[in-house]
Amino acid sequence: MIASQNVDDSADDALAKMGYKAELSRNLSMISILGLSFAIMGSTTMYITLTDGQSVTIIWGWVLVSLISLGIAASLAEICSVFPTAGGVYYWSAMLSPRKYAPIASWVTGWLTLVGNWTVTTSINFSGGQLILSAIALWRDDWAPNEWQTILMFWCVMLVCALVNILGAKYLDLINKICIYWTAGSVMVITVTLLSMADTFRSGEFVFSQFDASASGWPDGWAFFVGLLQAAYTLTGYGMVASMCEEVQQPQREVPRAMVLSVAAAGVTGVVYLVPILFVLPDVKPLLEVTNGQPIGLLFKTVTGSASGGVGLLFLILGILLFAGIGALTAASRCTYAFARELLTIINGRWSKVDSRYDIPLWGLFLSTMVCCLLGLIYFGSTSYGLPILISLLQGRKLVKDAPYSLGKSGTAINILTICWICLAIVLFCMPVSIPVEAPTMNYASVVFAGFTTISAAWYFARGRKEFTGPPIATDAALVENTGSRADAEKS
Repeated sequence: MIASQNVDDSADDALAKMGYKAELSRNLSMISILGLSFAIMGSTTMYITLTDGQSVTIIWGWVLVSLISLGIAASLAEICSVFPTAGGVYYWSAMLSPRKYAPIASWVTGWLTLVGNWTVTTSINFSGGQLILSAIALWRDDWAPNEWQTILMFWCVMLVCALVNILGAKYLDLINKICIYWTAGSVMVITVTLLSMADTFRSGEFVFSQFDASASGWPDGWAFFVGLLQAAYTLTGYGMVASMCEEVQQPQREVPRAMVLSVAAAGVTGVVYLVPILFVLPDVKPLLEVTNGQPIGLLFKTVTGSASGGVGLLFLILGILLFAGIGALTAASRCTYAFARELLTIINGRWSKVDSRYDIPLWGLFLSTMVCCLLGLIYFGSTSYGLPILISLLQGRKLVKDAPYSLGKSGTAINILTICWICLAIVLFCMPVSIPVEAPTMNYASVVFAGFTTISAAWYFARGRKEFTGPPIATDAALVENTGSRADAEKS
C-alpha cells in the first residue's frame, strides 16, 4: 500500500506542475484502461462492408485500417506519455503549439474532441438499441421497428449506461476488466457455434478475394474506401481513453501502453471473428434488406437454422455493445469535465465539478448523456486526433524526442502516415454508404460537423478570443518529470 501511495503522489505532483489539481481517484489499472479502450472498439455492424465490397473490404479493409490505427495510437501514445492529463488531445495541441497560438489550437481541438466523443458514444448506443430491436424481429419476420420505437430503445440504452457510470462508478475498474474476458469468450463461442452448425461453407477464394460493390452504386475503387468506414469507425476508442489519465497510476506509462495494446488486440480479434463469419456467410441480398441496418442477427439465425440460436449469439454481441456504450460514456464524461475546466471564465463551473459522493464528474456525465440523447446516429470519428500530431511534426517533434513512450527514428514517418490517413478519413466519414442518397440513408456527419463548427466559431469570436486563455502552460519541471530530460525542457 505504501508503494501505491507513492506512485499516486508522484502522478498528482506531475499533474500539479502541468497546472491542474488532482480531483479524481487514481483507482484504474492499465488492464482496466486496456479493457475500456478495447470495449469502445467492440462495436460494429457489417452492413457497410457488405454493401461496399464484401469479403475484400471486410478482411483486407480491416487489416489495413488496423495497421494505420496502430500508427495513430502510437503517435498519440508518444505525446500522452509526455502530457498525461484528462485534457487529452486539446491539451497536447496547446502544449505543442507556439505559445501565441496555444489558445486557438486548444479551442479548435477541444471542440472537435468533445463533439467526437459525444457522437461516437451516441452511435455506439444507438447501434445497441437497433440490435435489441433486431432480436425481436428474428421472432417476427413481418415486424420492423418504427422511428419512435428505435429512439425510445436508444434512450433506454443511454439510461442504462449512465446509471452504470453513476451507481457502479467504484466498480468501473472491474467492469472494464470483465469486458476483455466477455469479448474474447464471445468471439470463441460465436466462431465455434457458426462453424459447427453451418450447412454450407464458402470457398477460400470467396473469403479472401470476393469483391462486389454493386449494391453501393459507387465505382469499385471508391466503394472500397467508403467501406473502410466500418473499420475506421470501430477502431476509434484508443484516443478517447486519454481522458482517463487522471484516474490511473503512472499514467505516463500505463495509458500509452493501453492505447497501443488495445488497437493490436482489437485488430487480431477482428480477424479471428471475421474470417469464420465469411466462411459461413449466407446469401448477402437478404442481409442488406434488413430494415434497421443490423444484419448480424439475421446472419446468426440463418446459419444456426433457428431464431433461438440467432438470439443466443446476438445476446453475446449485445453484451459487447453494452460494455462499449458504458466505456464510451465514461470517456466522454471525462472529456467534458476536462474541457469544462478550461472554459470556467465563460460557462457555469458546475460542468467541471467532481461529485464527492460518487467520485466522478457527475455534471459532465449528465451533459454528455443529454447531448448524446439529442444527437442520434451521427458521428465523424477521430478527426481531432490529427491536430496534436500535426503540430508536433511542424514543431520538429522536439517535445516528444525523449518521451517515455518514444517512437524513435520512425516517429516522423509514422506521424506523416497518420496525418495522410486522417485527411482521407475526414472525407470518408462524410460519405453515404451507397448512392443514390435519400433522407434516411444520408450521412449527416458533415451537417453536425458544420453545425458545431459554426457554434464554436461564433462563441470564440463573441467571448472566447477575449476570455479563453487555453490550458495552463506546463512548467519545465513538468517536462523533466515526464521526459527525464532537463536539457530538452530548457530548450523548449
